[in-house]
Parts: sequence; structure tokens; C-alpha cells
Amino acid sequence: MPAPVIIKPAAGQESVWDYPRPPRTEVVNGVIRLRFGGILIAETRHAVRVLETSHPPTYYIPMQDIAAKYLKKADGESFCEWKGTAKYFSLEVDGKKAEKVAWYYPNPNAAFAAIKNHVAFYASALDECTVNGEQVKPQPGGFYGGWITSNIVGPFKGEPGSEGW
Repeated sequence: MPAPVIIKPAAGQESVWDYPRPPRTEVVNGVIRLRFGGILIAETRHAVRVLETSHPPTYYIPMQDIAAKYLKKADGESFCEWKGTAKYFSLEVDGKKAEKVAWYYPNPNAAFAAIKNHVAFYASALDECTVNGEQVKPQPGGFYGGWITSNIVGPFKGEPGSEGW
């Protein structure tokens, strides 16, 4: 498999290829807003993002800034070698549902303590998902939860041809 052709970031941009492995957390300076079914699900100035080589950032929102009445615990779990065991939420607003649209780590590994009591959402399942007013694009591939904004360049894990990186 050929190596990815890395896009050189312009001024004010970040390359996902400059992100670390193992990943790290970073406090977000800005406003995150999520809407689903016409309802504001979350708005925060206290998000944490996880940065990992080849992945756009994944944003974790503190539970206290989420309209938790719309979250429904979902079956199943997954395991991340860095963060630990994740649990899932579905969203339900006035009969509109999105299954397993969000995940959280109830007991993350010590290096990821900053995301305890925080929830990440798949942007592809939401009506609106913004970082500082900019609508994000979901990371390709369905499995991945990264959010792509204009200041992030790739290529990104999950795009066609990225298998084997």
C-alpha cells in the first residue's frame, strides 16, 4: 500500500499528520454547538479534543453542557487501546432517532482523564455540528468520529485508499 500524500498546511491550518501517536487531549478554545431534530442538544465552551495521527480531532463535550434528556443508553461497547472501554448513546427528539450516535468513556485510562464525563458525537448523524460557527464535515469511513473544519488538512484515516496506513 503506498504511503499517503500528506497535504502541507497553509498558515493557520493543522495537519493531522502532525498529531501524535499515541493520541493526546487538548482543551478547546471556542464554542461547540450540536442540533438534532431542530433542538439544541449541546453548547459548550469547555470541550476537549483528542488528537491522533491521521485522524481529524474528535470533540468531547462535558455532560453538564448536553441536554441529557435526549440521550438514551445504547447496547454494546467498544475498546480503544489508548482510552479504554467506550459505551454508547442514541438520540431521540420528538420521535426522531439516531442510534449509537454518541459515545463516552466512563472510566478512561489515566492519560485520558480529561474526557471522563464527556461525550463525543458522530457529526454525520446530527443536523448541525459546529466549531466556532463553522459546520463540520464528518470524518470519512463511518466508524471514525473526527470532525473536519477548514483549518484541518489530511489526508484522513477512513478515506478511500487509506486502508493499511
